[in-house]
Amino acid sequence: MTGAPILAVRDLAVEFAANGGWHRVVEGLEFDLARGEVLGIVGESGSGKTVMSRALIRLLPKRGCRIARGNVTFEGQDLLSLPEDALAR
Repeated sequence: MTGAPILAVRDLAVEFAANGGWHRVVEGLEFDLARGEVLGIVGESGSGKTVMSRALIRLLPKRGCRIARGNVTFEGQDLLSLPEDALAR
C-alpha cells in the first residue's frame, strides 16, 4: 500500500453488557484499507463480523453495547469522535 489508507482501524474492541458486567465480543481488530482495495471479512456465525461492521460506522445499539477502545479513521477523519449529525453527512 502506498500513501495513507482511506480506512484505518486500530485496536478496536467492542463490549456487550450481560450478567451484570461487560463482555468483550471484538478484541484488538486492526487493518488498513487503501483506495481501490477490497477487504473480505470471513468467519463463523457469531464471530463478530456484523458487530465489527456496525462499530466502524457507529450503528451499534445505544444501550448495552459500547466501543471499549480503538480508533477508526476514514479519509483522515476520526469516525468515533464525530458528532452524529456530522457522521450522517
